[in-house]
Amino acid sequence: MGISDEFVDQLPDIDPEETREWLDSLDSVASARGRARAEFLMQKLIERSHELQFGLPAPVRTPYINTIPPEVERDRYWFPGDELVEKRIRAYIRWNAAVMVVKANKAAEGIGGHLATFASSAALYDVGFNHFFRGKDGGLAGDAVHIQGHAAPGIYARAYLEGRLTEEQLDHFRREIGGRGLSSYPHPRLMPEFWEYPTVSMGLGPLASIYQARFNRYLHQRRIDDTSGSRVWCFVGDGETDEPETLGSISLAGRECLDNLTWVVNCNLQRLDGPVRGNGKIIQELEAVFRGAGWNVIKVIWGSRWDPLLAQDVDGVLLDKMNSTVDGEFQRYATETGAYIRDHFFGPDPRLRRMVDHLTDDELRTLPRGGHDYRKLYAAYKAATELKGAPTVILAKTVKGWTLGPEVEARNATHQIKKMTVAQLRVLRDRLFLQEQVPDEALTDDADPPYYRPPEGSAEHTYLMDRRRALDGPLPRRVVRTTRPLRCPPRRCSPSSWPGRASRRCRPPWPSPGCCAPWPGRRASGRGWCPSSPTRPARSGWTRCSRSSASTPPRARSTSPWTTLSCCPTRSPPAASSSRRASPRRGRWRRGWPPAPPTPPGACPWCRSSPSTPCSGSSGWVT
Repeated sequence: MGISDEFVDQLPDIDPEETREWLDSLDSVASARGRARAEFLMQKLIERSHELQFGLPAPVRTPYINTIPPEVERDRYWFPGDELVEKRIRAYIRWNAAVMVVKANKAAEGIGGHLATFASSAALYDVGFNHFFRGKDGGLAGDAVHIQGHAAPGIYARAYLEGRLTEEQLDHFRREIGGRGLSSYPHPRLMPEFWEYPTVSMGLGPLASIYQARFNRYLHQRRIDDTSGSRVWCFVGDGETDEPETLGSISLAGRECLDNLTWVVNCNLQRLDGPVRGNGKIIQELEAVFRGAGWNVIKVIWGSRWDPLLAQDVDGVLLDKMNSTVDGEFQRYATETGAYIRDHFFGPDPRLRRMVDHLTDDELRTLPRGGHDYRKLYAAYKAATELKGAPTVILAKTVKGWTLGPEVEARNATHQIKKMTVAQLRVLRDRLFLQEQVPDEALTDDADPPYYRPPEGSAEHTYLMDRRRALDGPLPRRVVRTTRPLRCPPRRCSPSSWPGRASRRCRPPWPSPGCCAPWPGRRASGRGWCPSSPTRPARSGWTRCSRSSASTPPRARSTSPWTTLSCCPTRSPPAASSSRRASPRRGRWRRGWPPAPPTPPGACPWCRSSPSTPCSGSSGWVT
């Protein structure tokens, strides 16, 4: 027993004999029916306890299977699109993304770019673009989509199909000099009409997405902008989660109940130069981290062709094999033959081998991972948009370099591969079934591989454009508009505007909180008032902060109003919120809030300070 479990011994046991009978029953099931059966019964008991509202915490780690069962997927999250047409569109995007990077490195040796990241996450993006990511047409706020930086070639390739980028621009990938090229990574300064959010270096996108979701909630609560229909999406690599910035603020999202935030983690099990957790399981590790921080976790590990095998697993041997196999072995299975998988994954147990006797070696080798299964991903995205009360993370298992061929897929050097030979390009073309669009004559050593864009009016082009029109326009696209201008209060409280006080000025970086105290009550600017106090607001003079800038807890208050001691009390939802994060020192402030005295003759009309004394918070003013 670990230290964390010893609290049970301190709880009162009103019937030790009954307790012993329950424990003996569990021992009997484990010895007679096996460990898997005992674990199943325990999971069912925990599930039942939640239905009865016993208050037991949910487990932070679940078995290594999909979170959404197949029957729930069929009944509630059925796929509404044309899967065949969307698969064709995805093939064109995959091809153009790879060709763009290959041509860039052929034109300029060592210019870089990434082939494998988007190859593993193409389905993750396409499900969102075709069914979930909302644009900004018609003055709508739309969704904020933070693209993983290394997947930028795929986003450019989609924009090329939509007609928003030209072939010349694709040919100048990573060569922006002259204004015709495309930036290496998402950044609005480099492409101000295209990219919305910078997401590189690693960890920047995840951190920014959390605060973007929090700010969207603030805008809605302050009635500055209607962001109720806006969702923040962020695409993250599993290796990127080792960056301190990536997971550093996930507890804030859980604590603030940011159900307008969805992360999609591309778990291809590989980082820049090797496995993420070769002797562990990164999906299980991330599940525990996110569940512990208060997030909803949806795991998409296995494709649909695994569902019949799991349905046959009455003894739990397949589930046990999935739970005990580490990521390093899964990565090797992605590079080996079907015969190797049959012998090493299914072979050790005769019951496992019998499950796959009807499958050929080639069918075993192509058993898909969940991150490449369109229907599984749609169900996960749909569930994420419907879940309320907490942010959601989707952990999708993929193969790095998927469809790029056996010389690229799941290799330790996959991330660093920037070039492809003519033979490798033909393998990619054949995997994508593009023999008609890209004939052999177009793939020679003397010529550059061609891009492909379906003609206007074709089924693929029509479907592509119709889906984006249904979702309020293309993405990404940076739109700058002013929906409600915020007018700053007049600077009448500045001592420099008073007679005889022109020698006084504000000393940076401290403002005068007393001057800001009446701002929330102003009719023109009150809703936009957002006090962002320093770590020690009392020392800085922020005790004059108004009650109208009270912060809003994400849940209804269940404690006595002890915050009346504070200069910035809390309110019950849905009142407006403050962006202050640091907690003020409450102990030395008197209870209650006295009424404001009348303004003395000649005093500042904003902060009520007389001309003979400096404004409240005098540390902000010097002679």
